[in-house]
Amino acid sequence: MKSLEWKIAVRYLRSRRSSRLVSLITLIATGGVAVGVTALIVVVGVMNGLQAELRGKILIASPHVRILTFGAGLRIDDWRTTLDVIRQHPDVETAAPFVISQGLVRAGADYTEGVRVLGIQPDTGAMSVTPLPRYFVSGDLGFATALDAVDGGIVLGHRLSQRLLAYEGDEVTVISSAGSKFNAAVGSFIPSYWTFEVTGRFDTGMFEYDNSYVVLPLELAQRFSGLNDAVSGIDVRVSDPMIAPRVGRELEERLGYPYRSVDWQEQNSQLFSALQLEKLAMSLILLLIVIVAAFNIVGTLTMMVTDKTREIGILRAMGLPAKSIRQVFVLQGTIIGLVGTTVGAITGLALARLFDRGQLIKLDASVYFIDHLPVQIQWLDFSMVVGASLLVATIATIYPARRAADLTPVEAIRHE
Repeated sequence: MKSLEWKIAVRYLRSRRSSRLVSLITLIATGGVAVGVTALIVVVGVMNGLQAELRGKILIASPHVRILTFGAGLRIDDWRTTLDVIRQHPDVETAAPFVISQGLVRAGADYTEGVRVLGIQPDTGAMSVTPLPRYFVSGDLGFATALDAVDGGIVLGHRLSQRLLAYEGDEVTVISSAGSKFNAAVGSFIPSYWTFEVTGRFDTGMFEYDNSYVVLPLELAQRFSGLNDAVSGIDVRVSDPMIAPRVGRELEERLGYPYRSVDWQEQNSQLFSALQLEKLAMSLILLLIVIVAAFNIVGTLTMMVTDKTREIGILRAMGLPAKSIRQVFVLQGTIIGLVGTTVGAITGLALARLFDRGQLIKLDASVYFIDHLPVQIQWLDFSMVVGASLLVATIATIYPARRAADLTPVEAIRHE
């Protein structure tokens, strides 16, 4: 019986001269499902790609967890003892002190710009808390200088380097407010001036880092920031970035007051929340395309019931039960949904791959943090899109299938 119902369903879907309009509407309904599935897969892939790309860019110079202290001064004096406690946590892969401060950089007499001064240990290369050292396009964490009368070596972000026209071997002056002294003669504080030799550049692909960060060796950054032997905090890398919030809470409990933890998700919570909300909104909007296609399926099957009324009556008179008639039209809607979903899934995957590999859509890095539109397919989302499409297509068959099954043989045969 199942094979008979299947054969009848396939036969009804074939184009015949007397039912070309129904076949055209069937084709339109199938195309609608395909377009909806394609759009859903590509858009969800774009949102996933944005999240993954931004997460990767953020984690280049931002650690999984940062251990800081409460209070007005961002400093940890007994950081070596704190570092030993942190490293004992089973999920901590490595940890290192850091210094973060602000300054003004100048490479000549005419242009001065604000920068973030990051101090890291120069001997942490392969086991660094962040992958920043791997993005050095020149120089390394040795900060070796060749010029005399400089305070040390400095590494610049490549965008900052281009604007300052400061490259390897050039001198730059960085102005720090730390250690500034009050000059009674002029009635104001006089900042301290530091002269550094550019020993390298880094290119992370993240506009914020490449545009406004400079890197110093830890000890030099401590003196530059006026911290002496103290540090700003401790950077922590854990085994999995997604467990960073839990590890941060556990480290807070181990260390006690006045220590606090800030994980990478908390630091960028607004950005990722906005992306997640946009992903949900776009998915719901594009799901309407599939729902519109489902209405086309309802219309197609309803017209098919009208077109095949006499044949349905003959089948019923020959003994085919109402249940089988219902299954015939459910199978038709399912075939339309299956074909449309398959075509849409293949097209969506192909477009996603094309956009991602070819980097066809360029973005302004100063606005979007990244220079192209990334697309990443997650198989859970892909399965949900395919499943939702098939479910909507199947639900769309309920009304026309019941209408066909409710036809009585005599009335159906007499139908004109």
